[in-house]
Amino acid sequence: MTGQLRHMLRDDDVNHDEQKEILELGMAFRRNRYYRRPLEGPQGVAVIFDKPSTRTRSSFSVGVAELGGYPLVIDKSGSQLGRGEPVADTARVLSRMTSAIVWRTFGQDLVETMAQYSDVPVVNALTDEFHPCQILADFLTIAQHRGGVDALQSVTIAYVGDAANNMANSYLLGGATAGMSVRVSGPQGFLPDSAIVADAERIAGENGGSITVTADPREAVADADCVFTDTWVSMGEESEYTVRSKPFWGYQVNDELMALAKPDAMFQHCLPAYRGKEVTASVIDGPKSVVWDEAENRLHAQKALLTWLIGKQQDDKDLLT
Repeated sequence: MTGQLRHMLRDDDVNHDEQKEILELGMAFRRNRYYRRPLEGPQGVAVIFDKPSTRTRSSFSVGVAELGGYPLVIDKSGSQLGRGEPVADTARVLSRMTSAIVWRTFGQDLVETMAQYSDVPVVNALTDEFHPCQILADFLTIAQHRGGVDALQSVTIAYVGDAANNMANSYLLGGATAGMSVRVSGPQGFLPDSAIVADAERIAGENGGSITVTADPREAVADADCVFTDTWVSMGEESEYTVRSKPFWGYQVNDELMALAKPDAMFQHCLPAYRGKEVTASVIDGPKSVVWDEAENRLHAQKALLTWLIGKQQDDKDLLT
């Protein structure tokens, strides 16, 4: 491979046109799951998990196989990473054996170090700061239900709940890249970092979008095209749910809040969901919910992302012909 090495570590690692290319590829994979098979050989893709996973594990494992490759699934407990081997050493080894590295881990610094020392694309499959693969799937779901990728730039999205988490960060950066109107709402003390907001505002200004951060969930959801939420308690903190969830009860997505959005508004949740907490059963299991399309679109979006990243390392390859 002699082209440009690219990674997907945070949502603004691609620009507006590049994000659109990836999402168009995702739509093509929705229509035909075997649209492209760039990993024929099979070529290996290392898929590393430091955290439990259902959707990420299954979508990347199935996706790599459908691209013609071999998913080398590695759990931290069964690797030398779990025994303290430097990330740089792991990167140097895996990039000699695989065509891409996918990592679901904790610190953003870890995937950045992996990318620094890797000779193949590195994909952030979730860190404590960003979840770019989920955002691609979420936007692909909007495109699926709103007439295509070109429609995204006219969309208003609202995320409510813990607005200081990785999902809020990624909606801000990913939505700004798409040129959407992005609204993020959470209680005081659980709002996004000012540096992330500043980056999102700059990117939105370049792409015709807008950014709103508010503590009022009703303001965020009013006339929105799509409403998002996430669990209020992060993985590993479940035993502290009663205490940690207290600030968020006013941000539950229920029928009353959804009624403020557009009549044809969609509801999305990255899952797992806790009915009766961040979302009511009447919403997530109701007619406005597209969460199962959203979950499926993890497969198509991640196949598109891998295809695009691998294509960037090849000379004069037009992925959309």
